[in-house]
Amino acid sequence: MSNLPLLLLRGLKVGARAGIRFAAVVGGYMIASNHVLSLDSILSALEVSAFYAAAFAVLGFGLDILFRTDKALWRYVSIVDVGPIIRTSVLSTLIFLALTFLLDRGEALPRSTLLFVPVLDIGMTLALVLLRRMVHDKEALIAIAPFLSGASRRTPLIVLGDMGRADTFLRELARGEQSYQPIGIVSRTPGSATRQLRGVKVLDSIEVAAAMLDDMLGHGLTPALVFVDDQLQPSDFGAERLGQLRLRGVKLLKVSSLVEVGGTGEETALREFALEELLARPPVQLDDAPLRALVAGRRVLVTGAGGSIGSEVCRQVAGLGCAHLAMLDNSEFSLFAIDQEIGHRWPDLSRAEHLHDVRNQALLASCFQAEQPDIVFHAAALKHVPMMERHPCESVLTNVVGTWNVAEAANAAGVKHMVFISTDKAVDPPNVMGATKRLAEGVIRAQQTAAGNTRFSVVRFGNVLGSAGSVVPTFRAQIERGGPVTLTHADIERYFMTIPEAVQLVLHATAHSAQQPDGPLGVFVLDMGKPVKIIDLARQLIGLYGKVPDKDIAIQITGLRPGEKLFEELVDSSEVSEPAGPSLMRVTDRIAGARMTEATVRALETAARSGENTVSRALIFEVLASVRAVEADAVVALPEQVAQG
Repeated sequence: MSNLPLLLLRGLKVGARAGIRFAAVVGGYMIASNHVLSLDSILSALEVSAFYAAAFAVLGFGLDILFRTDKALWRYVSIVDVGPIIRTSVLSTLIFLALTFLLDRGEALPRSTLLFVPVLDIGMTLALVLLRRMVHDKEALIAIAPFLSGASRRTPLIVLGDMGRADTFLRELARGEQSYQPIGIVSRTPGSATRQLRGVKVLDSIEVAAAMLDDMLGHGLTPALVFVDDQLQPSDFGAERLGQLRLRGVKLLKVSSLVEVGGTGEETALREFALEELLARPPVQLDDAPLRALVAGRRVLVTGAGGSIGSEVCRQVAGLGCAHLAMLDNSEFSLFAIDQEIGHRWPDLSRAEHLHDVRNQALLASCFQAEQPDIVFHAAALKHVPMMERHPCESVLTNVVGTWNVAEAANAAGVKHMVFISTDKAVDPPNVMGATKRLAEGVIRAQQTAAGNTRFSVVRFGNVLGSAGSVVPTFRAQIERGGPVTLTHADIERYFMTIPEAVQLVLHATAHSAQQPDGPLGVFVLDMGKPVKIIDLARQLIGLYGKVPDKDIAIQITGLRPGEKLFEELVDSSEVSEPAGPSLMRVTDRIAGARMTEATVRALETAARSGENTVSRALIFEVLASVRAVEADAVVALPEQVAQG
């Protein structure tokens, strides 16, 4: 019964084609015989040509079945689909000609009839198919009957990007979303000098588009911009102009990636740019196939699942089709929020939430044994540099001991791959947060050479725009309060990327490592592009709010904080780097690297649990010095006072 509607639809199409073929023969006979169009002439023509018309219809039906043209989707018909229609019509006519010649040498029908038959057959078929397309494609209908558009109720939309991608987008938009009215296209595609694409005017430049936006805004309309790929970016408009457009209500839209829409393949799933994305460089575009091969059908566990990075890992692995997602965090609200979001966006995904702390070794081990994950992403961390300077004990317990606990639990549970997410602040670290993350890298590097079936990876990257507690949310809050925007030094620079891009590259690094089970180990470093001056970021953000830096919003320099560096690096002075794949580098120690033994971790834990911040801080940097300066295959030696105590 479930196939009845489909069979009925195919039957209607075959019946319609047969009727057209019948009419084509009758019509061809009437034209060839100079019949006037009237009821009497039609009846007269039927007496002579009905047999031949029926034969032609049956013949065409057989060819439709043979070539399976009855399965074509008329609602999505395009130029490509015209070929089979012409082919079957011409072939039917040639076979029909041969048969009529064999039957009566074609004496019953005027010879010119067979010239008119394929023309009428093809013409009437294309007219029917176009009518079906117009019923489904509102833009095609509006092009023929503009008075049906109701365009005034739709948001004017300017499309920016590659012409081929714009064409695909317009096709999909016409079939689905009807709240937008495309009015212009801006493209840098070579040779895109055409003045129209699918009835939409092609604009000469960004400046022309901006002038059109100003004109519409002046007439009380609120238009939108959609960027269909990365050929053109919002930054091409300039921060000040973008800020004014945002202030006046212009929507800045982008086409969601397959990961963002859950791999549904919906071509016109639109979302607004996050403010952080407007500050970022063009994102690196990489193939999703290795990511899907890594994650699809596998059980994934994420620590720190409620945090900025951890929650995005959850979203992306859910979108890539993991079989089960376990989310672990010690923040009740953050864990609740990401669990609710995943449940809403991927309701059929098997998932579990665990309100656990990575410091609790026994509880963590029990969780891993119950979940039996294939892949673990360890994103749980304390990361705020000034706060960790004041609380080094807490930094040790979460960043070092917590990482040891997660690695041990992963090994014990037979996890296939564990990924530790590190930071550029672990490079030549002068602060507690960076030092504890570097020691955590040492924990994972020790696991890389230890017994067990788990493959361990470290992925290191810089700042992410919009993460909790980072500079952009701080600047936004200051701008919204009216300023001033404060930064510690006019020359301070940092590497930046958006959270989704950072997580995508983490997944690519993991996939790269998983594809080479016997390949060299080390730390993967993501391509962060060029470092950005924080003062330039502040000025750009002020512009995006439609304000003028140092006029509407003041910028104030406060001085470097304890443990803060002017410049961040991605590779330590004790390391060497080499290319490892698209947008990836692998770094390894110049020496073999220290092996963080359990005794060293427990010594750090003992000092941290004592609550003596001064002692803990001193011990952190003593162990760090050993990690960065040992001989090949050496083991970190405990500082003398700890070994004796």
